[in-house]
Amino acid sequence: MPDETGGHGLTSRPGLPQLRLDQLLDELQSRLDAARTTQDRMHSLLEAVLSVGRELDLAQVLRRIVEAAVALTDAEYGALGVIGDHQRLSQFLPVGISEDLARQIGPLPSGHGILGELIRNPQPLRLEDLADHPASHGFPDNHPPMRSFLGVPIRVRDEVFGNLYLTEKHGGAQFDADDEAVLTTLSVAAGVAIDNARLYNESRLREKWLEASGEISRTLLSGANAQTVLRMIAQHALKLAHADSACVLLPSGEQGSLRVSVAEGAEADRLTGLVVPFDDSLASEAARTGKPSTTTDIRSSGHGYNFPGLERPHGPTVAVTLFSPQEQAPGALRLARFAGRASFNDNEVELLSVFAAQAALALELARHRAESDQLVLLQDRDRIARDLHDLAIQRLFATGMTLQSVGRLIDRPEAAERVTRAVDDLDETIKIIRSTIFALRSEGSAPGDQGLRGRISAAVNSANRTLGFTPSLIMEGTLDTDVPPETGDHLLAVLAEALSNTARHARARRMEVTVTVADELVLTLTDDGVGIGANQHTGGLTNMRSRAELLGGSFTAEPALDDGTGTHLVWCVPLSSD
Repeated sequence: MPDETGGHGLTSRPGLPQLRLDQLLDELQSRLDAARTTQDRMHSLLEAVLSVGRELDLAQVLRRIVEAAVALTDAEYGALGVIGDHQRLSQFLPVGISEDLARQIGPLPSGHGILGELIRNPQPLRLEDLADHPASHGFPDNHPPMRSFLGVPIRVRDEVFGNLYLTEKHGGAQFDADDEAVLTTLSVAAGVAIDNARLYNESRLREKWLEASGEISRTLLSGANAQTVLRMIAQHALKLAHADSACVLLPSGEQGSLRVSVAEGAEADRLTGLVVPFDDSLASEAARTGKPSTTTDIRSSGHGYNFPGLERPHGPTVAVTLFSPQEQAPGALRLARFAGRASFNDNEVELLSVFAAQAALALELARHRAESDQLVLLQDRDRIARDLHDLAIQRLFATGMTLQSVGRLIDRPEAAERVTRAVDDLDETIKIIRSTIFALRSEGSAPGDQGLRGRISAAVNSANRTLGFTPSLIMEGTLDTDVPPETGDHLLAVLAEALSNTARHARARRMEVTVTVADELVLTLTDDGVGIGANQHTGGLTNMRSRAELLGGSFTAEPALDDGTGTHLVWCVPLSSD
C-alpha cells in the first residue's frame, strides 16, 4: 500500500528534473553570452571597417588598420608590414611598442624569420609559440617577449600589399579560429580601403604635377630664361617626388659626358658643375635610351654613378630624359633619396617621366617662340636698314651735291669754307649711317653665325665689364665679305689685347674704336688715359706689331694729345686683291 507521503519511493525523484533544467539553463546562458560576445565582436568589426574606410590618407589608413586589428583580437602588440622590392618589407608600422623601446630595439624588421615566412607564403598563420616554428630567428636585444602569433596577408586587388601581424593575446590565451576569421575579414576591408586611399593619393599627386607643369609653362611664356625654368623643374620635382636631391644634367661637351647644370636639395652647391661619365650613369642611360632608369640603391647598383664624398650618401635614384633648348643632345633629370629611404615606385616614376616630357615640350615651344620673335626683329631691322639706305643716304647725297655746286658760286672764302665743312660732315654722317646699317643686319644672329662685324661688336661691348664704360665703335666697309678669316682672327686678337691694356694701365674714361675696310684693313683705337710714356714698348704692344708685320702691315702707338696723355693706336694690314 502506498505510504502517507505518496508511497512508491517518490520522495527522492523530484530533484532530478530540476537539476537537468539548471544545466540546460546554464548552457542556454552560456550560449547567450557567446552570442552576445559574437554580436559585440561583429559590431566592433563593423565599426573598424567603417573607421578604416573613412580615411583617404594612406598613412592614416594603415595606422587605423593595425589599431583595429589589435582591439578586435585583444592582442598586446600588432604591426603592419608593407612588402616592397625583392620580397622585403619597405614599411613596418608597429602598435603597442613605445618610441623609446623602439629606439632601444634598433632597426625595424625587413622581412626575415616568421615575417618572411608570411611574405613567402601569403596564407593565414597561427602559432601557439613563435620559438617553435622552424623559420624563427629569435628576437633582438631589448625586444619584449612574444609567444602567441597570428598573421594574415592583405591583398589589394590581385596584389599582396603586405601582412598584418599580431602577438601576445591578453591573459595568456591563444589566438583561436574566431580571431583568425575576424582578422581575415578585416584584411579584406583593409585591402579595399588601401586601394581607395592609393587611388585618391595618386589623383591628388597627378593634380599637383599638372599644376607644376602649368606654372613652368606660364613662366616660360612670361619671358623667363631657360636656366631659370630648369631650376624650377628641379625644385618642383624635388618637392613632389619627396626626394632629397634633384639635378638637371646637360651635355658638357667633354667626350659626351653630362654636367650638373642645376642642383636643388641637399648639398646643391657641391653638386652643381660636377661632370658625370656618359657611359656609366643612370642619367646618361635615360638620355641615351629615352626611358626612365631606376635603382633601389645607387651605392650597390651594378650600373649608375654615385656622387662621391657626400655627407649623406644617396640610395634610391631615378633619372628621366629631359631635353633642353640649348643642347642638341638630350639631358636628364635625376632624383635621389638618402640611403635607407623607400625606393621610387612605378607610379612616381611614371609621373616624373610625364612631368619631364611636358617641361621639355614647354621649353621647346618657348624656344620656337623666341626664334619667331627674333625673326620678326631681324626683319624689322632689315626694313630699317633698307629705308636708311634707300631714303636717308640718298637724300644726304643729294644735299651734299647741292652744297658742293652752291659752294662754287660763293665768292666769300669764309662762307665757302663753311659749306665745305658741311659737305664733309654729311660724308661723315653717311659713313655712320652705313655702319649702323651693317650693325642692324649683323646683330641678333646666332653666335655661330656671326661674321667679323658681329664679333668685333661683341668684343667691344664685353669690354664694359673691365673698362667700366662701353667704347664708341665705328665700322666702315664690307668687313664680313672682304676680310679673310685669318686676318679677321688677327684683328680680333689685337683688339682684345688693346682693350685689355687700356683696362689695366690707362685709367681711361673714354675710348673710340674705328675699323675701316678699303684697300687696307685699319684698326684705330684712341683713349684719354695716362698715355704709354717714353719707355720701350714690350708685351702686348710688341705682339700687336708682330701680328701686323706677319701680314705685311704696320703698327704705330703714340700719345693722343700734345701733353703726352692718351693713347692712339693704328694697326693696318693690306688686303689681298684676289
